[in-house]
Amino acid sequence: MSHYLRKIVNSVRKAGADSPQLMNFAIPDLWVSDSLKTPHIVVHDGHVLVNPYTFTVELIEKVFLTKPDQDLKPYFLNHEVEKKFAKGNWIKKSSVYSMMVRSSASFDHDRTGQLEDVNLNGLKDTGTFIKALAYLPTLKRMGIDVLYLLPIAKYSLKDKKGELGSPYGVSNFYALDDGLKDPLSPDTTVEEEFKAFVEAAHLLDMKVIIDIIPRTNSVNSDMILDHPDWFYWIDLKDLDGYKPPMAETIKSTAPAKVEYFKDLFASPEVEEHLHKFRKNPKDLDPKKWAKLVKAFDPKKQEILDAVREHFGMTIAPAFSDHINDPQPAWSDVTYFRLYLDHPINSQPYLKKLGNFEPYILFDVAKSSYNPGAKPNTELWNMLSGIIPFYQTEYGIDGARIDMGHALPAELVAMIIDKARAIDPNFCFIAEELDPANAKDAIDKGYNMIIGNGFIMEPRIADGRFNEFVYTARDLPSTVFACGETHDTPRLANRPGKEVLAKMLSVFNLFIPNTVPFLNSGQEVYEKQPMNTGLDCTPEELFALDPTDPFYQKLALFDRFAFHYLHPKRWEMVELLEKANAIRQSILTDMVNLKKAHYLGFGAPWDTAAGIAYEGKNRITLIIANTDTVNDKTHHIRMATLPEAFKGEDKIIRQLFSSENSAQDPLSMDYASNIWLPFKKGEVKILEIRLPK
Repeated sequence: MSHYLRKIVNSVRKAGADSPQLMNFAIPDLWVSDSLKTPHIVVHDGHVLVNPYTFTVELIEKVFLTKPDQDLKPYFLNHEVEKKFAKGNWIKKSSVYSMMVRSSASFDHDRTGQLEDVNLNGLKDTGTFIKALAYLPTLKRMGIDVLYLLPIAKYSLKDKKGELGSPYGVSNFYALDDGLKDPLSPDTTVEEEFKAFVEAAHLLDMKVIIDIIPRTNSVNSDMILDHPDWFYWIDLKDLDGYKPPMAETIKSTAPAKVEYFKDLFASPEVEEHLHKFRKNPKDLDPKKWAKLVKAFDPKKQEILDAVREHFGMTIAPAFSDHINDPQPAWSDVTYFRLYLDHPINSQPYLKKLGNFEPYILFDVAKSSYNPGAKPNTELWNMLSGIIPFYQTEYGIDGARIDMGHALPAELVAMIIDKARAIDPNFCFIAEELDPANAKDAIDKGYNMIIGNGFIMEPRIADGRFNEFVYTARDLPSTVFACGETHDTPRLANRPGKEVLAKMLSVFNLFIPNTVPFLNSGQEVYEKQPMNTGLDCTPEELFALDPTDPFYQKLALFDRFAFHYLHPKRWEMVELLEKANAIRQSILTDMVNLKKAHYLGFGAPWDTAAGIAYEGKNRITLIIANTDTVNDKTHHIRMATLPEAFKGEDKIIRQLFSSENSAQDPLSMDYASNIWLPFKKGEVKILEIRLPK
C-alpha cells in the first residue's frame, strides 16, 4: 500500500544528506502536524522554518506510514462499502475539498515575495504532489474525506492564459503535468509522486477524484501528430479575428437546439464562418504530412507551430455552445471531432448552403443535442480509456466529467461503463448545474450533480439561500452544498464577507441531500477568485490590496499561493473540526432523508434557516442566523418535529456555536416554540434527548 511513499522517503533522505543545517525553508503552520518533532522554528506570523528534507521524511513516516504495509492491491479492492452506498454512492456520505495542486500547495518558501520555479534553496515555490501531502492532515481534521483535484494532466502553454496557462488546456490526457514534479525527490518521477499522493490519501481514508475534460483539448495537442483528423482546421490567416458568429434574427442567447437552426444557418455571418474551415493537413496533402511527421522533433518545436509553418493552417479555437453567447473564442482549447459527419439536425440546412469541411459551430459543440450518424470510434475509444488508465495506474476513486452533459449519451455511457467494469464503486459527478436536469444525469449513471448551490447560497438577501436549503431534500439527485467554486467569486468577497464565508462553510455540513464542498482557500477566507468565469463581475479581479503580490492574479492561470497566513487561519479549521464531529455522529440519520425535518420561524422573511435530524432517542437541530450584519433573536417554530420531541418538559441542550456563545439549557413553550439569541451569521447546533 505504501510502496511509493517509501520510495519518496528514500529519495528525499538521500537528497537532503548534503543539507543537514538547512533551516530557512518556510512553510505555513497550517501544514504542520502538532506532533512535529524534527527541529523547526515557529515564527509569530504563521511561518514555520524547517529543513524541507527532514520535514518531508518525518511527515511521511509519522503521519502516513504508521501501520505495517498492507496488501498492494488497489484501494477499492481492500475498502469495503456499505451496500446502499455502493456503485459510487459513497459520495453521499462524503465531505469534499477542491484542490488545484499547483496553487493549493504553493508557498513563498524563501520569503522573497515571489513564487519561483527555483527558489533560493534550489527548490520549488509552486505546488507539487509531495508538498500537498503536508496539508492532508489538516484537511482530514476538518472532516474532509474526498479530494477533488482540478486537472493534473499535461497541458500546453501554446496561446496560454496568464503566467502559467490553464490546466484545462490539456494536451495529453495520458501524461501528468511535469510542473507538479518536486525537486525534493530527484530519484522519483512525477508519476510516482502522484501514486504516492493517492497512497497517502487512502492511508488517511480519503478518496481521490480527478477532473477529466473529454469534450475539448489544447489547440497544441500532442495528438495532432498522429490524428490531425480528430481536430478542426482553418487557414492561419483567418485566426486573427476568429470569433463565434452571430445570428442576427435570434434576439438573445439561445441553446443549440434544432428549432433555432433555420435562423442560425440563414445568418450571413454563420455562412462566412463555415467557409473558413479546411480539410485536415494530412488529408489535404498526405505526402507533405508524412514528410512533416518524419522530420518533427518535439524537443525543438511545438507540433502546432510546425503545421503552421509548413501548411499555413491552424487548429480552430473552441467557443461557447450557446448561440449568440457574447464571450470570445477560447484561444487555448479546441473541440474534438466526435463525429465523422456533420450533425444530423444541421444537414438539411447545410445542403442549401454548399459543401463544408468539418467545422466548429454551436451544433457541433453541443453534440448531446446534435449527434452525427458516424461516431469517430477510434477517438471515442481513446476518450473512454482515460479513466481506466488513471484507475489502473494510480488507483483513483472517482471523476468529474467536464461538460459531460454536452457529450453524446453513447459516449458518456462508454466512459461510465468502462470505469465501473474495473471498479463497480467508482463515483461519477456530472457537471450539471441545473437541478431540473438532475434525474437525467442519474439515469445516465452519474452519482450526483454539481447543482446551483454556488449561485443560490450567497444570495441570502434575495431568499435564494433559504430556497436552496428548503428544496434540497426533494431534489432527484444529491448536489454540492457549496458557496463558491474555482470559477466563481469568493464568499469572503461577497456581501457579508468573512461572516458569510464562515456561516455557509459550517451550515453546508448539514443540508439534506447534499455533499459539503469546500473550495481551496475558502477555509482561510481567500478573497481573490481563482477564475472570473461564473457569476463574476470585472471588479472581482481587484479583490486584493494593490500591495499584495498576487493582486490581479488568478490561480487558474497565474502563479498564486492562497493566503495561508491569514490572521484567522485556524478559525475555520477548528470550527469545522467541531461541527464535523457532530455531523459524523448523526450521519446515518442525515442520509436517510425521511429523518430530515425543516424548521419554521416567526415569519417567512426572517433571516434564519433550520434543519432537524431525527435519531432513535434524540433529535439534532442546526439553526443559522443568516443575517451577516446584525445580531438577532429568532422565534423558532418546532411544530414540524415528531411529537415525541415536543413539549414543555423537553430540555434543549446546545452542542455547538460557531461564535462560541454559551447557552443555558432551553425549553419549549406550550406551542412548541423557543426564542433564541444569535450573533450575526452564527450557527448553533442543539439537541433534544428522550429519556432512555
